[in-house]
This record gives sequence, structure tokens and C-alpha cells, in this order.
Amino acid sequence: MRLTADFWVAAYLARLRLADIPAFVVAHGDDTAGAVLVKLNTLDGQARVFQRQFDMMSDTRHWAVLTEGAEPEVDAAIARQRGFDSDLWVIEVEDRAGRHLLDEPGLGG
Repeated sequence: MRLTADFWVAAYLARLRLADIPAFVVAHGDDTAGAVLVKLNTLDGQARVFQRQFDMMSDTRHWAVLTEGAEPEVDAAIARQRGFDSDLWVIEVEDRAGRHLLDEPGLGG
């Protein structure tokens, strides 16, 4: 059974809070089946966006970088994605050390 998007987002934000990593919802997508983008803002003018991808060879999901670079360019890429998918969630994580926790158990897929 898959988790709903709003449940996953709430759990992810709670994990970030426990690690003292600021994060907030920039765009609220569909509660049940919306895809999620995670923007990592390192507060130095640079950013990176992660999206979940499915690997057919291993039958697993993992987080992959959708785009990275100067924050205005990353924001423009997110805006383009939202133009294609109005159900899309966007979570912004702010951490100078680049922590996002997406590689931790329970958040990968």
C-alpha cells in the first residue's frame, strides 16, 4: 500500500523538525496522489531539486536530482514543473550544510 502524499509530507516535515532543519510547504499538491519535489536551499544562492524516480531494473524508488544551480534558475524549473502538474507538492528545505534526510531509511521510496 502506498502512503498518501499529505501523510508522507507531514512525516517528512516532522523528521526535518526533529533534526532542527527548517522546511516548509511551498506548493500544496493533491492530498492523495500528488508527486513531491524537494528543493534544498543551501542559503548561498544555490539550490537543488530532488524528485522521486522509479528504477524498473531494481523495482525500487529513489530520490534523484531534477535540477541544481543558481536559486532563481531552480525556482524557474520548479515553476515549469508546476505548469505541467498542478497536483505537484513542493517542499523547501533550508540548510547551509546541505542536509535533506532523503537518503535516510523510510524516506527513499
